[in-house]
Amino acid sequence: MQFQLNDVTKKLPKHLHKFVVKQPYEEYTAQNQAVWRYVMRINVDYLSKVAHNSYIKGLDKTGISTEVIPHMEGMNRILKDIGWAAVSVDGFIPPNAFMEFQAYNVLVIASDMRTINHIEYTPAPDIIHEAAGHAPIIANPEYAEYLRRFGEIGCKAISSAKDYEMYEAIRLLSILKEDPNSTEKEITEAQEKVEYLQENMGELSEMAQIRNLHWWTVEYGLIGSLENPKIYGAGLLSSIGESAWCMKEEVVKKPYSIEAANINFDITKPQPQLFVTPDFAHLSLVLEQFANKMAIRKGGLSGLRKLIESKNLGTIELSTGIQISGVFTNVIADENNKPIYFQTTGPTALSNRDKELIGHGIETHADGFGSPIGKLKGINIPIENMSPRDLEAYQIYEGKTITLEFEGGLKVIGNVITGTRDLKGKILIISFENCTVTHNDKVLFQPEWGVYDMAVGKEVVSAYAGAADINSFEDTSEVSKTKTHKIKYSDNQKRLYGLYDRVREIRNTKNVTEQKIESIYNDLLNNYKNDWLLLLELYELAKTYKLDIQEKILKSLDVLKSNNSYTKLIENGLALCH
Repeated sequence: MQFQLNDVTKKLPKHLHKFVVKQPYEEYTAQNQAVWRYVMRINVDYLSKVAHNSYIKGLDKTGISTEVIPHMEGMNRILKDIGWAAVSVDGFIPPNAFMEFQAYNVLVIASDMRTINHIEYTPAPDIIHEAAGHAPIIANPEYAEYLRRFGEIGCKAISSAKDYEMYEAIRLLSILKEDPNSTEKEITEAQEKVEYLQENMGELSEMAQIRNLHWWTVEYGLIGSLENPKIYGAGLLSSIGESAWCMKEEVVKKPYSIEAANINFDITKPQPQLFVTPDFAHLSLVLEQFANKMAIRKGGLSGLRKLIESKNLGTIELSTGIQISGVFTNVIADENNKPIYFQTTGPTALSNRDKELIGHGIETHADGFGSPIGKLKGINIPIENMSPRDLEAYQIYEGKTITLEFEGGLKVIGNVITGTRDLKGKILIISFENCTVTHNDKVLFQPEWGVYDMAVGKEVVSAYAGAADINSFEDTSEVSKTKTHKIKYSDNQKRLYGLYDRVREIRNTKNVTEQKIESIYNDLLNNYKNDWLLLLELYELAKTYKLDIQEKILKSLDVLKSNNSYTKLIENGLALCH
């Protein structure tokens, strides 16, 4: 077990456990800790002016310190008081898994830490983004409920076959960009793959659309008025570059609406436009508007076709409440575009109210499942609404050989063995032996194939990703084989991190002397001329304790400021010291 079970995490289904990794706390270098401290102190100083008021309050409520990278165990002890938990994962995980964690009130935290080279913005998810970006806003109950509900709806969104390819391409690109040892060739090839896929995705799937909504709210959302918005999106809260950039006039601010579902994003670049919600309640309103357009609520022919195109495990629910879970491969529709027959291929399970029906698991339906949908020809009462007397009148009862002719040309001929009903007596399945199912001249089921179980329902009321009963299928989803790179440090780098460690210890113990600071300062000048961050930490200590060396350190920082890469970073750091 890679994580602690508590009141929240013990509710996680087993198939999500494999995405959880142990937080590699011992792998964080002293420079990583200094990067955390720098970003957090700059953020808190700046964001107290421009972030939603839940942010600063939320840092305290969720146990996030500006001084040290948080331990997951410590965060969990505090998060449980607001009904949430956090687990550590390796970089990006598949969108449907990410959403499902969220539905269980669990925040997934990419446990890697950005390097000093990406201190302002990282294309890869890291612990600053996740812990310091997402967690604080969760302390706001209205926003926390939006997040949970988003996960609940989002994990049912149907993906296209291309979505997973895009996920893997973005994951690889983010890993390569964050690794200082990656070659330009590797990064360029990965970037080109992402750009190619972005241009050739075709019509956006439900999952792609809901990921867009997630991006423009949870990750990059603004709240308030168009003229004076505040930040609540985790991508902005965790990026000292973008949190300042997003407030500029050149970043277009648009009112948040369902239209955001069709606006794609590029994870590797600052965003050209952002969406502003007037309040958190409006987020939930737009989410419900989007859910009303999803197959989970609309069902029908379009829902079945989305599942067929996805080529993944999905579920349809008929009007009786029977749920069929499997890989859908075929649908027959009538001239009014109503589905009259559906077909799965391979292991299929039948359920009711998200519980598998006894005797109708994947062992029984190992080779697929097909059934007519709709009403019988010339009979006004659909089978599902027939009383026992109606069934007898139409001779639909055990031991009787019958012919059921459905609207749309589907015919079922066979000997009725039995029926399966729900608790309220509604008939869900009629089982036949010696059964033939045809559509016009095409044979869909033959007697020698065994017992034919016909699902009863006049229409498809819902279609969504995944199984109705999560225990029906063996878990076939996989953790990405592309792993986050463990950075290899040279002896020289390790020695530098030793200096960071010494400064950290001096600050924590308040055992500051002129001699100690001068010794580290000279070492930096001689061996690590470009390390601006440790120089800033030395200046902070020298200024706090009024040491004579502070002027020398300030001059060295002024020299480094001439390097454009460091100018703003050093200026921001110095502003904190004054």
